[in-house]
Amino acid sequence: MMKPERASSEKLPKWSARAIRSFALAEVEAYKLKYPKKGTECLLMGILAEGNSTAAKYLRSNGITYYKVREETIYLLGKSVEGYESPWEPPLTEPAQRAIDWAVDEKLKSGESGEITPTHLLLGIWSEKDCAGHKILEALGFDDEKAKELAKSMNAD
Repeated sequence: MMKPERASSEKLPKWSARAIRSFALAEVEAYKLKYPKKGTECLLMGILAEGNSTAAKYLRSNGITYYKVREETIYLLGKSVEGYESPWEPPLTEPAQRAIDWAVDEKLKSGESGEITPTHLLLGIWSEKDCAGHKILEALGFDDEKAKELAKSMNAD
């Protein structure tokens, strides 16, 4: 899979406090599920666990909750092997890294000041068509129309 084209690497954008918290909570989710890596499904749960971002509120208003995403994650990926201990800081899966790269690149391409928000991360997950996070969102009713609607508030957090 190709990496997204970088707009400019001179100055990488900062992350909002909510985006940082969402990312940190994604690590916690991977650890709790005893997954060896932090995937897009964990990023999605991290966004919802943070709870106060525009992205989390939008998802909840559309019936996509933390518990539904967790349930769908276990249905799609299964439970970890009994007795397996996840690393405290699990590495990112390739799709999760690409979703984050997409978020950074979109922020750079926009030319706007400000920070990367959980909405950028959510739309980065949505951009990865074959990843678990995208499949979970799709199964729970998220679609391109909702992504376009949410994209209008990318810089709101």
